[in-house]
Amino acid sequence: MKFDANCIFCKIVQKQAPSSIIYEDDSVMAFLDIRPINEGHALVIPKEHYEGIFDIPSELLGKVHQVTKTVANAVKQAVNAEGISIVQQNGRAANQVVFHLHVHIIPKYAGQKIKSLHELQMADHKQLDLTAAKIRPYI
Repeated sequence: MKFDANCIFCKIVQKQAPSSIIYEDDSVMAFLDIRPINEGHALVIPKEHYEGIFDIPSELLGKVHQVTKTVANAVKQAVNAEGISIVQQNGRAANQVVFHLHVHIIPKYAGQKIKSLHELQMADHKQLDLTAAKIRPYI
C-alpha cells in the first residue's frame, strides 16, 4: 500500500493521528472532519494514498463512493439532516487542501449555506467521538 509519511490522512489510516472513525474496512475509511461545517460532517478516503481522482484506480474509486453512500445515509439519520452535500475537490485551484483523495459528506439544513474554510473552527475531539458513536449504529 502507498503511504505518504507527511500526509495527515495517511497518519490517521496508520493510527498515528487521532480521529473519530465511523467506518473502516480493508481499503476505505470514514471519519469525522476536524473542522466540521455541521455535526456529522464526515470524510471518506481510500486507505492507500492517492492525491486525487486522476490517479486512483477506478475500482477503488467505486468502492470509495459505495462507502460514501452508506455513510451519507447513516449521517443523515443520526443528525436528522434535511439533506446531504457530497463534495470532492481535486487540485489547489479546486480548493483541495489535503492532497489525499477524500469525499466530504456534509449534513445540510434548509436555507443553510456552506461556510468557507477560513470560517470553520476546530472541533473538540470528545464531541467528535460522541457524534461518531451516534452515527455508527446506522452503518
